[in-house]
Amino acid sequence: MYAVLRTGGKQYRVEPGKIFRVEKLPGDVGEEILLKDVLMVSDGENVEVGKPLLENYWVKCRIVEQGRSRKIIVFKYKRRKGYKRTRGHRQHFTALKVEEIGQGDVTSKAEETPSETEE
Repeated sequence: MYAVLRTGGKQYRVEPGKIFRVEKLPGDVGEEILLKDVLMVSDGENVEVGKPLLENYWVKCRIVEQGRSRKIIVFKYKRRKGYKRTRGHRQHFTALKVEEIGQGDVTSKAEETPSETEE
């Protein structure tokens, strides 16, 4: 079984037991997070696609790590003008481990993340 979900402006294909990195989410290592922006779910035979979301599906994850990615260099240059700027950037991320892809009411007391559609 796998699901496609949306968080941080990106879409991720997730399966139970997999670890994936998303844009930074609030929370401490070890906490549970409930992601409700599920776009598609497949169990191998049947595929359900939302328009745009599946209302009754959710993905329960546990925060494995809060960190920063490797540094990238941002270099700006204008020829013949003597203009050069070099900056570095390290993006914050949250590593999540998928524990369960569920349907219907949530039985645990996992916290919900703010939905992008509510903002």
